[in-house]
Amino acid sequence: MYKDWKIAVVVPAYNEAQLIAKTVTTIPDFIDNIIVVDDKSTDDTAIIVESLQHDYPERLILIKHERNMGVGGAIKTGYKKAMAFDMDITVVMGGDAQMDPGQLPKLLEPIIAGRAGYTKGNRLEYDANLEMPRIRRFGNGALSLLTKIASGYWGVIDPQNGYTAISKQALKRIALDNVYDGYGCPNDILIELNIRNVTIMDVGMPPVYQGEKSGIKITRYFFTVCWLLFKGFFRRINTKYGGLRFHPLWLFYYGGLALFIAGLFFAIWVFYSRIIHVEITANEAILAVLLLILGFQTLLFALLFDMEGNRNLNTK
Repeated sequence: MYKDWKIAVVVPAYNEAQLIAKTVTTIPDFIDNIIVVDDKSTDDTAIIVESLQHDYPERLILIKHERNMGVGGAIKTGYKKAMAFDMDITVVMGGDAQMDPGQLPKLLEPIIAGRAGYTKGNRLEYDANLEMPRIRRFGNGALSLLTKIASGYWGVIDPQNGYTAISKQALKRIALDNVYDGYGCPNDILIELNIRNVTIMDVGMPPVYQGEKSGIKITRYFFTVCWLLFKGFFRRINTKYGGLRFHPLWLFYYGGLALFIAGLFFAIWVFYSRIIHVEITANEAILAVLLLILGFQTLLFALLFDMEGNRNLNTK
């Protein structure tokens, strides 16, 4: 236990035979349960974990998926097991030894102090973020901006960081079955947390790389997560501000979007008409510009109101 709090660590693992032993054996003794979820690995990951269970007979639990469900699916399985054990806080650490176990107290303390219901690592706070591969830095920056908009956590940084901790109360409030099963799981969880008004906190920590190649196909991952965030944004707006909970922000977002799209199509029509030498009036051109400007301003106001309304959900 850690300060009388029961702590579990969930380790999603897929083909991590090279580093899974290092990951498990370096987890601090104050962790009550280590839940390794083998996501149908094709290497010796499960065998290695089973061999370690002799040294941690009650502490180390191995769950084997019968089919590959993705890292998000593995995390969800681990979360459900931790809930069954009634853990006070559940931490997620990858099986690739990229998450320093020495940083665990920094994730736990804000939750124990009641300052946050969810904490996550932030590698970009350190100068050491220069060690991050260039392609990862670029993708991380682009997806960070999109995640801010989609999740409503405008202060979140490094949202792809999977080193996280969540309180029992916050975990119970998440609709786990709605969370994405793939690599965009941390981003999607942020959206679910915002819908439930859970306070989150970024925790600065240096990145750790073991020289291994990432299994993520960058282009496919980027566009998959972009689509996930697009859908998640509308899920958040509709759930949090729509229906019987109607909030003017819902109207600002949808009204601004409708005006901007109408203006965009109208502007394209005006431009096309000019190309094919169809006569248009000055009023038609002005209307297209006005719709674009009005739509953009309305969306900007919506973003500002959204940012202000969620300000207290990002703590430092």
